[in-house]
Amino acid sequence: MQWEGVYVAGTGVWLGEPEDARSAVESGAYDAEQYAADEIVSVSVADESMAPPDMAVHAATTALKRSGVDASDVDLLIHSGIWFQGVEMWPAASYVAGHALGRGVPAYGLEQECNGGLGALEMAARQVAARPGTGAAMVTTADRFGAPLVRRWSSEPGFVYGDGATALLLSARGGFARLLSTATGADNSLEAVVRGPGLRPLPSGEPLDLLGRVGHYMRTHGGVREATERVATVVNGVVDTVLADAGLARTDVDRVVTLSSGRSRLEWQVPQLLGIPVERATWEFSRTVGHLGAGDQIAGFNDLLERGELAAGDRVLFVGGGSGFSCTCAVVEILDAPQWEPFRSGGR
Repeated sequence: MQWEGVYVAGTGVWLGEPEDARSAVESGAYDAEQYAADEIVSVSVADESMAPPDMAVHAATTALKRSGVDASDVDLLIHSGIWFQGVEMWPAASYVAGHALGRGVPAYGLEQECNGGLGALEMAARQVAARPGTGAAMVTTADRFGAPLVRRWSSEPGFVYGDGATALLLSARGGFARLLSTATGADNSLEAVVRGPGLRPLPSGEPLDLLGRVGHYMRTHGGVREATERVATVVNGVVDTVLADAGLARTDVDRVVTLSSGRSRLEWQVPQLLGIPVERATWEFSRTVGHLGAGDQIAGFNDLLERGELAAGDRVLFVGGGSGFSCTCAVVEILDAPQWEPFRSGGR
């Protein structure tokens, strides 16, 4: 979908302290061969007192300050996460909106695993476009992954799980970048890859076992090659659509932000699948913070801005993907690169 009059006005990120990957190998938490293949340096780890919604409030507050938009002008907040948000059967989105924006801002939670952040971005753009010249909407993400329920270094080959939160504010009044296009595609049959042997009537309270679930799929479906090919088909279709709507070819993309994975998966995601050189990705940032659940793309974009690596006229491609399978992509064009100092409320 093409967008007119929808702008990115602010971004914000909250990160914890870096935990060294080599130390994780030495302690036995991280497989040495996986470490060698993925070249991860460190992962963001939150203090034990910090819950995801509070991280999101910090990120949202930063994005709002940077945007210059008044909190009373924000029409909507959409919050996403892929893990526990602090309390069971409780609206985390309302907490984030209430503490960062105000008691009267409508807030909704969106669950689509790691595609939640970009899926929310597309929905927020619809809200902003519906109020030309006045609309504004906030997208936030937050997750923390801790033992014993999640083994951040070994739950999923090719990924290490990092704690953090992100925020991005869209506005119809203007911003430092304009949203050119978004697109979403899905193959819902692929939810079986991470479902496991069946549904349960109640939570088990057991540690996350993604490897066991994927192993069950491999045993019952003869491997994951076909599933991987179907994922690639969805992603390529969405990328082609979002770039066509933006009037661009893949060679026109100046930077790309994807899921924060290790080097082994990055090589498949960016040069092989997308046909874009790794040098245009946010690898140097990703390898120091880990996989931030639904927030990788916003975090990577924020890092490019804070480092001054984007200039007016640059086009940035956001590529999402979440178990299910769903994929949302977006293209933004930088109008006037902001001069921001890193502003994180966590350990960095």
